[in-house]
Amino acid sequence: MPDFDLLLPQSVAEAVELLSTHRDRITVMAGGTDVMVAMKFAQSPAQLMSLENVPGLAYVLFDPEKGLRIGAKATVADLLAQAEVKRHYRALWHAAQTFATGQVRNTATVLGNLLRASPAGDCSCAIYAIGGVVVLQGSSGRREVGIDDFWLSYGVTARRPDELAVELILPPPAAGSRSAFKRMTRVSEDLAKLNVAVRLEMSGNTCIDARLAMGCVAPTPLRLTRTEALLKGRELTAEVLQRVAASVPGEISPIDDKRSTAEYRKQVSGVLLRRAIQEACGAA
Repeated sequence: MPDFDLLLPQSVAEAVELLSTHRDRITVMAGGTDVMVAMKFAQSPAQLMSLENVPGLAYVLFDPEKGLRIGAKATVADLLAQAEVKRHYRALWHAAQTFATGQVRNTATVLGNLLRASPAGDCSCAIYAIGGVVVLQGSSGRREVGIDDFWLSYGVTARRPDELAVELILPPPAAGSRSAFKRMTRVSEDLAKLNVAVRLEMSGNTCIDARLAMGCVAPTPLRLTRTEALLKGRELTAEVLQRVAASVPGEISPIDDKRSTAEYRKQVSGVLLRRAIQEACGAA
């Protein structure tokens, strides 16, 4: 591994000060499951800042009125340990359950998955469907960025060079809210070749509101806004679900890569979304 300077701040304030001073020269590491791999196969950062010694960031806290708060050092395994996540944020819990291997889940952080800005991120896909805000602490103070505005392009987020992502806040569960996550892989521990997450607000069998997210079909995780419009205000009949499935290929722009072909992703995208909707509604 190439040489680099290791920075070990003892507080959020010290971490922000280091980011303000060194800016783009610093790579931030929490769990390190992506960073360490990248350092072996790509150019190493001049300076690596680990959050290991920064206290107070390894929490997963649920409040029925305020929602779910996930700290910057909370791991994927920490999500699975919370019964409230499984009960109220089923899509995220399932994404965490199928995330890589047990060893990786014990180390990888939820915010790290967002900040990686990969279109294949399982937690990213689930969080995009659920909605929420990323809290950033910088030299100018604290600001919140909605998840809809967080990913700018492949590997690029709205985080500024002098900002530290300290927290993710997911909204409290609404009445009739339900969600689901599904993915396709070559083998269970591999990165997804296609993943999808849905959050529905239901009144009986009628969809009041919907958020649909899909990964591995664009440079960033993708909201299927045109397909969402086909669900809102409609009873989820077999005909409606068929129209929803048929809409998806026209919204996505997948590529050929070593995990799949663009043609295959387009062919199965609508089917996978329909199954996720059925699972969220308890019909699968």
